Amino acid sequence: MCGRYAASRSPEDLAGIFEIDRTEPEEALAPDYNVAPTKEVYAVLDRPVKDAGDDRPVRQLRRLRWGLVPSWAKSPEGGARMINARAETVHEKPAYRRAFAARRCIVPADGYYEWVTGRQERDLEVEGRRKRPRKQPYFVLPADGSVFAMAGLYEFWRDRTLPDDHPRAWWVTCSVITTEAETTLLATAPAEGPRSLVDIHPRMPLMLTPDRWDAWLDPSRTDPDDLRSLLEPPPPGLMRAYPVSTAVSNVRNNGPELLKELAAPEEGTLF
Repeated sequence: MCGRYAASRSPEDLAGIFEIDRTEPEEALAPDYNVAPTKEVYAVLDRPVKDAGDDRPVRQLRRLRWGLVPSWAKSPEGGARMINARAETVHEKPAYRRAFAARRCIVPADGYYEWVTGRQERDLEVEGRRKRPRKQPYFVLPADGSVFAMAGLYEFWRDRTLPDDHPRAWWVTCSVITTEAETTLLATAPAEGPRSLVDIHPRMPLMLTPDRWDAWLDPSRTDPDDLRSLLEPPPPGLMRAYPVSTAVSNVRNNGPELLKELAAPEEGTLF
């Protein structure tokens, strides 16, 4: 967790929400209702503009690849396994600590998906009997419909097999920070199903409320102890969750219909 999310806002919308000063002159990403690891995603970051002759950071909207590749990695193959960094250890893990100190970003989303294991399959797992579990997906989002600003890190990786002027010589990748899931009641809970986020999954993306955006993105803040204070979970009661179609479990499915709220889960669960 977080392994899938939805991101449908346009660059123009994100520029207004995050007060973006500069967007890269690249083709806009299409709305994506089933964002999966290794896909290109939008990220907000504060960084000087290359070759601008000014070292002052500029708030930018950039396209990054989801799945962090450390600068020292010999290849990018491990990026798909590094989509998440734990808030409890991000300051000390070799793959993340440099990015945590100097390269923080916000990954904007509509919300994220999480799966609850079906009741019968959960019983089999408890008994130690192996069976591919059937799981019910839920969509988790801010109850007020605002952007889900996920705390993230980004990193640069140089592909030494390519010349300097090759467009793919540099990779810019990112990871989403996760924290313990809330145990308090959801702001809006489904009629049938989990009452809190921890009932769905023990972890959740670290959502940054607007009052923390500037501090999180500020590249002049580099002291790990100071930065760790920004990893506190948001106030409880801001989230809602509802069941969605199991079609989202197949990454090839993509469209706004994946966000449609179901009257009841398709798969039986513990609730």
